[in-house]
This record gives sequence, structure tokens and C-alpha cells, in this order.
Amino acid sequence: MSSGFGLSGGQSRCFPFWQEMLACYVVNTNAEDDSGKKKCAPMLEDYYECLHHKKEASRVRSLQTAYRKAEAASSRDDAPPAGAIRNLGLLDKEDDTKAVLGK
Repeated sequence: MSSGFGLSGGQSRCFPFWQEMLACYVVNTNAEDDSGKKKCAPMLEDYYECLHHKKEASRVRSLQTAYRKAEAASSRDDAPPAGAIRNLGLLDKEDDTKAVLGK
């Protein structure tokens, strides 16, 4: 992944994040002192998010849960009866068809 080559031979989707993280490490650390790694934590977090999508997945799960909870809480007083759903208003409507067609 960090090689920069994606599945189709071009640049991988996370390669820019990898470059940004690597540049941060090069600038902020040296062979004697690794204390600059703390400055690169946000870039590392972005790179891992690009690779694994953990934050995105948790956001999607929370949105789906909230949506399902709202759907369950809403009343269905104006819902059509089962017969209207079954025939979609097309069956047993010969009178309406005649009125529309003018026959």
C-alpha cells in the first residue's frame, strides 16, 4: 500500500496520506530523537482512516441506528390499507378505467 501503486497500476487511494505522514516523520524526527512522532499523530490517524474506514463505518452505523429508531417511533396512521397495497389500485377498478378512457 505504501508503495504507491494501486490495483490498476496507478496511484493508490491512500498514497497521498502516506506521503504526508512520511514527510512529517522526516521533518520532525531524527536518529537520536523520536519525540517528534507525537506531532505526526493526526497524519497517521488520517492514513489509517483512509486504509480501514473505521470512523466512516461507525458514523454510518450510528446514522442507520438513528434512522431505524425514528422510523419505528413514527406513527403510521396515514398508511394505506393492506388491500390497497396488494393491488396497487389497479385491480377491481374497472369503473375508474372506464371513466378515464371515456368508454
